[in-house]
Amino acid sequence: MSKADRVGAAARQFEIDGEFVGAQPFGSGHINDTYRVAFQRDGKPFSHILQKINRNIFKNPDALMENIQRVTAHLGSQVMDEPDRNRRALRLIPTRSGKAWLADEDGDYWRAYYYISGARTYDAVENTDQAFQAARAFGRFQELLAVLPAPRLHDTIPDFHNTPKRFVALLAAVSADTAGRAMLAKPEIEFALQREPIASVLLNANLPERVTHNDTKFNNVMLDDITGEGICVVDLDTVMPGLAPYDFGDMVRTTTSPAEEDERDLSKVTMQFPMFEALVRGYLSSAGGFLTKDERKLLAFSSKLITFEIGIRFLTDHLCGDTYFKIHREGHNLDRCRAQFKLLESIEQQEERMERLVDSLS
Repeated sequence: MSKADRVGAAARQFEIDGEFVGAQPFGSGHINDTYRVAFQRDGKPFSHILQKINRNIFKNPDALMENIQRVTAHLGSQVMDEPDRNRRALRLIPTRSGKAWLADEDGDYWRAYYYISGARTYDAVENTDQAFQAARAFGRFQELLAVLPAPRLHDTIPDFHNTPKRFVALLAAVSADTAGRAMLAKPEIEFALQREPIASVLLNANLPERVTHNDTKFNNVMLDDITGEGICVVDLDTVMPGLAPYDFGDMVRTTTSPAEEDERDLSKVTMQFPMFEALVRGYLSSAGGFLTKDERKLLAFSSKLITFEIGIRFLTDHLCGDTYFKIHREGHNLDRCRAQFKLLESIEQQEERMERLVDSLS
């Protein structure tokens, strides 16, 4: 069976009232295979989103989908009274057998979401209003999930934001040098080694555990096409217990630089302070009510730490032969690493000013 036939076979297993027409790759994610699947009913076309879960990354897809099922149901209940409630939270489409996800005969796992119209994601922020809206949406996401009933969510990727362990993994990759790339990446390796002391700061701060998104890239918020409002947080694979500052830091990492994550021209990579200010104001406008003093105090630092963490993850994957992140060219992960480290330098140069701003707004 061809790849296209497998996608079609999976799409037909979900409770969708219509005739399957076709599928096209959708979005710019690195991990899962995502498709916009087209259907037709009474001569009228409509679409939904279909995803195949990457089992090389997510070793326990049943636990992952239990998390997503609980989180989407809870978010849906929290926005039930809003006029456009169907656009405010992702909604799973059940399979024809009534399950929230599909495990096919080949062992692949699939899920389907209702398509959210009139809104889209952006790979790069265009202005401070967009930054404010994205941060506000992520803050509200955390706020709504702060009252998620027990039990505790599954850890879909154990130690996902455990920066000290990520650093240990980097050291192991340097030592093994399985792909023979350590010599060419020597400047990046030395850059990382110099910053080892910052790795454990958040985990040693005794912060409260929250339900967090753990991948708060700017392109994981849908913005309304007309109003520009951040209406829906997407990509819920890594929603699990975590620390709120990690989420905020990843917003800064992915939103404040005008360059893309894999930019080769490092002169374009910089932390733009007006974007940072917009993120702080947007995030605190929705999350400020439940954050503790210690969490707010570490927001600026988290920007530096998460950029460091993602940089060493890209570097580790490059040294290991590109086994985790999808790549589209030779040396892609090293390009990503270099862009992160350049951004980290820019954050370090502005860190005191960032801290003063957060203090003034807290």
